[in-house]
Amino acid sequence: MIQSTQKIIKIGTSGGVTIPAKELKRQNIHFGDEVEVIIKPLNSINPKDQDVIDAAKEILDKYKSDFVNLKDR
Repeated sequence: MIQSTQKIIKIGTSGGVTIPAKELKRQNIHFGDEVEVIIKPLNSINPKDQDVIDAAKEILDKYKSDFVNLKDR
């Protein structure tokens, strides 16, 4: 399995990603082979994670002056 972060490049009017040659060799993958591709944008947030982020923001807003006081000590 290859897991990496890649930028999408323009290929004609489509988009694509490259697979490093050393990874192709290590995985014994050849041109023309079929592979499974899973796309997960890095800027996407899991809904459960968003709940945690929202709760943290509420706590930070509610106790902002306390956090500022702690920082300034």
